[in-house]
Amino acid sequence: MTEQPQDRAARIGRRFDTLFAEYFDTLGTALDAPSFSRFTMDCVGLLRDLSLRGGKRMRVVLLHEAARLVRDDAPSEALDAAALSVELLQTHGLVHDDLIDDSATRRGGPTTYYAYRERFPEDPRAALGLTVLAGDLALALSLRVLLDSGLPVGMRQAMVEVQTRAAADTFVGQIVDLERDFADPVPDVEVLHDVADRKSARYSVLAPMRLGLLAAGVEPGAHEDELRRYARLVGVCGQMRDDWLDLFGTEETTGKPTGGDIREGRRSYAVTRLLTAVVGPERATIEAALGDRSCPPDTIAEIRDIGERHGVAALLEADMRLHADRARLVAEGWRGRWRAEAVDFFERLPRWSVERTG
Repeated sequence: MTEQPQDRAARIGRRFDTLFAEYFDTLGTALDAPSFSRFTMDCVGLLRDLSLRGGKRMRVVLLHEAARLVRDDAPSEALDAAALSVELLQTHGLVHDDLIDDSATRRGGPTTYYAYRERFPEDPRAALGLTVLAGDLALALSLRVLLDSGLPVGMRQAMVEVQTRAAADTFVGQIVDLERDFADPVPDVEVLHDVADRKSARYSVLAPMRLGLLAAGVEPGAHEDELRRYARLVGVCGQMRDDWLDLFGTEETTGKPTGGDIREGRRSYAVTRLLTAVVGPERATIEAALGDRSCPPDTIAEIRDIGERHGVAALLEADMRLHADRARLVAEGWRGRWRAEAVDFFERLPRWSVERTG
């Protein structure tokens, strides 16, 4: 019986969770930390907790499926090292994102920043510094896990280059993401697409696909244009969905309060569409709420109603589907060159990204 894509993805995720836990179990002895340092192991413990606390592991699945485009028996050592690197880079991003956003919770538990704030209630400077360093350590480990692997030198160096470039692209994406929120007038859609591409698509989609091809023994540079095009479209779909859920979703399905982008003053896809669709008192209501961290749920609900009345929710969903269809067509072009069952996955992925509820 053929394994269903969802079942395969779940199996890959479960196997990786075991691998990730084993990695952290040995990390204490692998780090060259002085024996007296309690803070170092506390830091490792917080990174472990955040890393193993949920997450869909879609980057790991993308990595495996990209390798399967070429062959079904890519070396597990290469896939495992690349998967650890991908998820450690993600941990780095979560730690720093939560610090930038002053977020209290992540994946059903405290963020690294708030965990440190609880440990150092009288010393916010120490909590801030240790949070930054925890994120930095996760980034360094994402590269070190590749350098310490037993992979051939050429493959190892190529994977490190992929991850280094992905990290740099993401940092630039974070910078322009913050810059976007100061934009006046409202940023146009191409700015939003570029932010989504740099902030998430390149490290969440493009880098895992490059790493998967490398693990399978294929040089991804020969396919760079189509990989970039596919990753950008999927990244835009995913960011649009995140922004839609933040305003038009429910706390029951997303696991967090709605309206975060409004309260933080973010010019997200949903917020930008709102600001370009309304005038007069309705626009004044939205502008008054933007950046107001104490904005009450009733006001968020009113803004959601404004968006639905003006068709913003429906228009954004239509845009998501358009980009998903374009990504599917890119993947469809891989048929005949790459293995059909893996191409099936990449054809279906864009639509999954716009249908998810959390």
